Parts: sequence; structure tokens; C-alpha cells
Amino acid sequence: MTTVYDFRATSIRGDDVSLSAYRGKVLLIVNVASECGFTPQYKGLQELYEKYKDQGLEILGFPCNQFGSQEPGTEEQIASFCERNYGVSFPLFAKVDVNGADAHPLFDYLTDQAKGILGTKSIKWNFTKFLVDREGNVVDRYASTDTPEDLEKEIKKYL
Repeated sequence: MTTVYDFRATSIRGDDVSLSAYRGKVLLIVNVASECGFTPQYKGLQELYEKYKDQGLEILGFPCNQFGSQEPGTEEQIASFCERNYGVSFPLFAKVDVNGADAHPLFDYLTDQAKGILGTKSIKWNFTKFLVDREGNVVDRYASTDTPEDLEKEIKKYL
């Protein structure tokens, strides 16, 4: 059986990362963007991370430029923006596609495991969130409009 631990991704600094490094953690995987109306959610994501990282929460941010070209910068620019404006200290990864033929395999898997509204697979916009339990199973999917604060109660159930 496949879990998120079977995938690899490139960190925002260019390192190859096996997601098995997060085995045993509760994961919130988010496709992010720096120039989106939902970008202020970085603040809530960072607050969740600081509050629960010692209990086993990891937030993994995957920049994506597929929605309104709202993530046009380089990885270096994205990392700098996130650190400077929101104090982001949770792991960020290199830009990926989350839909279509060039979608990162992790997002193919996530969208297969947790369908969207009306059973659709595709991600509709930036800041779609996937919650993964400590065994690497996708347990839920949340829309861009679901704020990090909205997810806190659900996240706590898996910690």
C-alpha cells in the first residue's frame, strides 16, 4: 500500500527529501503562493506549526504557480518572502504543479486519496490543504477558504 512516505520532493533549498523523514508525524500538506488573496494564511500555518510541532505536527508547503500565476518568483525569492513576511519556519519545497500532466506525483496521490467537491480530483486554487495521519494516510482535504485556525480541532484529534 502506498503512503505519503513513498514520495520524494526537492526542498526549497534544492535538497532531495524523502517524505519518509516525516514518518510518525501528523502532516498538513499545502500548495502555497506568495501573491494570492489567501497568502495571509501563512501566518495561521506558522502559528499552528509553533503550537503543535513539539507534539508531532509538520506543515509542508509546496509553492505552485498554476493558479493565476500567483507564485512567479524563484525558490530563493519565495523562501525570503515567507521568512521576512510571516516568519515561516516549517519546511518549504521547490515549486511544483499540483494538477495536470506535470503534477508532482505526491499531489496525484493526495488528490486520489482525498477528492474535492463532487468527487473531483483536481485542486481548485492555492492553499488547498491535505491532512495526513501518523501512518502516512491521507485523512482529509480542505479548501482554500478553510483557514488554518479552522483545522486546529481536527489536527488535534490526530496528534
